[in-house]
Amino acid sequence: MKKTLISKPENLTPQTKWLDTQWAWTAEEQIIDHTTKARLCAAALLPFRDQNPDWDGFTASIRWMQAAADRFGVELVVVLNADTGYIFDLDDALYAEVLRRFRADFPAAKFIAGVTARGAQNDTSFLAERYRPLLDLAQQHDNCEVMLMTSRWLSVLEPEPCRDAYYQIAEWLVRPGIVHALEPAFVPWAKPFDPWLLWQLAQHPKFVGGKISTLDEPHFLYWAAMCRDLRLDFAPHSGDDFGIATAIKLGLPLLIGAAVSSAPLICAAKDMWLMDDSPQKTFKTGTGRFDTRVYKVFEAFQSLEDQVFRLDARMSAAAYKHSTAHVLHELGIIASPEAHPACNDLRGTDEAARMTESLRRSRRMAERLGISYQPSSERPKPDVLAIG
Repeated sequence: MKKTLISKPENLTPQTKWLDTQWAWTAEEQIIDHTTKARLCAAALLPFRDQNPDWDGFTASIRWMQAAADRFGVELVVVLNADTGYIFDLDDALYAEVLRRFRADFPAAKFIAGVTARGAQNDTSFLAERYRPLLDLAQQHDNCEVMLMTSRWLSVLEPEPCRDAYYQIAEWLVRPGIVHALEPAFVPWAKPFDPWLLWQLAQHPKFVGGKISTLDEPHFLYWAAMCRDLRLDFAPHSGDDFGIATAIKLGLPLLIGAAVSSAPLICAAKDMWLMDDSPQKTFKTGTGRFDTRVYKVFEAFQSLEDQVFRLDARMSAAAYKHSTAHVLHELGIIASPEAHPACNDLRGTDEAARMTESLRRSRRMAERLGISYQPSSERPKPDVLAIG
């Protein structure tokens, strides 16, 4: 007998699983979008040199990403103090300093601030107040959004208490909020949102979107299908660094650390994917169609990021921060590939050579398409991506 799938939100319950809904069975091909160039939210690296923050490198890496975004007409929103920025290793003073330095160097730029629970190590249950210290620091700045990064005691709550917890945190939001879910592939206690919880959070007026960090399940596709089908005023942001192309093909935002090492190719791909008649397209093909070379660009940046985010013996990709530093150092953007001195998620002594090797395909593809990858490279001619 054919299974009846849930398609209406009023039929969802806190116990409903994704596989019981039609949105879990929606093919990517059904929701492809060749007209929308969504924003790229890049989780900036906080580089270190001699065990201190390398502020020049911090600014240089953002300017490198911004140059690529400007060239291809992509909205770049920098994400500060997320995992790539060592949020779990920063004290409040350094957290605030990152925000202050960014705002001083980029006074008009929008940013997203990652916030999480502070001082919850010895807690035995969820306390919303743990989110206040970083919320208060982030919300001193305007033109920003706040990403409520999940934490252990928040993630383990059952759906209804979890919704209530997010709503409680939202009472303190004076900036737009982005909710955040993790799969257990990242940390054992993580629990992604089931459909009822996502529906409930998407209704809250202070939540403009959510990020799903996914490795093993196509949760981003589930979110995309539900939000599009129900016309929700809530933007799913992909946190899948192992499947970057999906968000580009669906016309949805990316919120990833991979942008820090592949920004030129990702920005190019966002433009190449659009049909010529899209008003957002910067480089027309002259054929009325999209640039099919984008599929090779997808492969090029994904092959690099699969190495940057490779799983270690513990099945963790957390050391991607260290790999990212090696990539930026190889490109001449930052002075040293050091990680935060308190960070335990480190790669081996051969990481410089591994990242040099991993960059070869990306650099080759960038060269063939006239995409500036090295920060010191001469800018290609404006029509370099045009056909004919």
